[in-house]
Amino acid sequence: MTYRVQKGLVYLVGAGPGDPGLLSIKAKSILEQADVVIYDNLVNPKVLEWLKPEARSIFVGKSSGQHSIPQEEINALLVKEAKNDVSIVRLKGGDPLVFGRAGEEVDTLGSAGIHYEIVPGITAAIACAAYAGIPISQRNISSSIIFLTGHENPEKTSLNLDFKEYAKSNATLCIYMGIGQLKRIVGELLEGGLNKDTPVAIIENGTYVKQRSCFSTLSQIIEDSEAMSIKAPAIVFVGDVVNSRSQYTWFEEKPLFGKKILVPRPRKQAGELSQLLENYGADVLEVPFIDIQEDYNRDSITNVFTDITSYEWIVFTSSNGVDLFFDLLDKAYQDIRSIGLSQIATVGKATARAVRNHKLKVSLMPEVANSNALADALIEHQTLDNVKILLVTGDKNSDVLFKRLQDEGRAIVDRLPLYKNVRTDLSENENFQRFKESGVDCVLFTSSSTVHNYVEATKSLEFPKGLKPKFGSIGVKTSETLRKHNMPIAFESPKANLDNFVVETLSYFRNTK
Repeated sequence: MTYRVQKGLVYLVGAGPGDPGLLSIKAKSILEQADVVIYDNLVNPKVLEWLKPEARSIFVGKSSGQHSIPQEEINALLVKEAKNDVSIVRLKGGDPLVFGRAGEEVDTLGSAGIHYEIVPGITAAIACAAYAGIPISQRNISSSIIFLTGHENPEKTSLNLDFKEYAKSNATLCIYMGIGQLKRIVGELLEGGLNKDTPVAIIENGTYVKQRSCFSTLSQIIEDSEAMSIKAPAIVFVGDVVNSRSQYTWFEEKPLFGKKILVPRPRKQAGELSQLLENYGADVLEVPFIDIQEDYNRDSITNVFTDITSYEWIVFTSSNGVDLFFDLLDKAYQDIRSIGLSQIATVGKATARAVRNHKLKVSLMPEVANSNALADALIEHQTLDNVKILLVTGDKNSDVLFKRLQDEGRAIVDRLPLYKNVRTDLSENENFQRFKESGVDCVLFTSSSTVHNYVEATKSLEFPKGLKPKFGSIGVKTSETLRKHNMPIAFESPKANLDNFVVETLSYFRNTK
């Protein structure tokens, strides 16, 4: 379902508690179309990757060394942008109407005659409880839930709320922004008569792969949370339901939970591997040591597309080549049928998926994802003598496939380079800085080029003792390159595809506990 956004309208959208998968379909659809996104610091940066390239994103939250922007300025910014006849998203962590000050923004927009819509999000208390296995309401234990804030006004450090009043309720207390006032909150609850043995939980960074849970009692929670160095953002839960939590903490017991893994690929290529790893709880640092940029000769494109139906095979060596090829084809013909009866071969599963995204069938794909295996598969599939083949590549692809098809297969091969690999400036890359400061448990290499680029970018790095990462290889060719650089291989995937690579990663960490 696609929701069509309107110009001049402000959408107050809940970004949920952190896990991007918890945003609603409507929220994602609106973000993908928005012209301007004004967001807070509790919004997961990965959500911003859904924005269209030309969209503007404006940060108005509070970050390290920077005070939060006054609410009046945010209100004025919303009105100013809305008058530019663009679609605007005001993106807030959790739900915009739960301690999100959306009411003030709505009042301002209404007074200025600007229309708005509200897209609810999953509020942090609900999500954090679920990810920690806490049933915040349970028959015969607690049939009511109270949302409270330990910090009513970001500009104040004092509390107007009297927590003694809530000590007498039989409800589950869900306290937002309570870490800074925890001693006072606990003191008032005890003073109000709440039993010192009342169960308490604090969930830090709930729904993120860095989630931590502290379970204790009202009399011990301050000491126990300080021992764990629990920090904001966190939600505090008070009530007997905390003891009803599942003994199996489904989220924090995922097999890769707590493991930091570096994926050294451009975002577009890293996405699928990262998602697979994150599904198992890994903290994935995507670092684009190289960037993929369009780079092609217009005359070559014209010559190839003019005679496109003459090719019996179109061979793709990467998903980047697939997407660029069909973008150019669409601009030239606006009709996918223009490729005629050409069969399609791909180097591996990821490239094949990119082809299928264009509603086309992949006729041939080798079991092992490398150039030699693809050449073997094509040569064994049929006699290639005088068969015309279009080979879509990048600037760094080896000549192996081209030469083998031409020399051994005796095919007529036209090579069409469409992109180049460019080294990325990582000086302001947050994930690379994290990697330099605290290391990772493992680096996963998916090709020889990722090894070369990693070595070049890290040659001057000195890792603190005990922080030198282990290296995982997707297959034989990548392992050869790792050995050339004297990089010890912790494990190698038995088959050169992402699914097997992830399974081998799981096996490695399972066996090294």
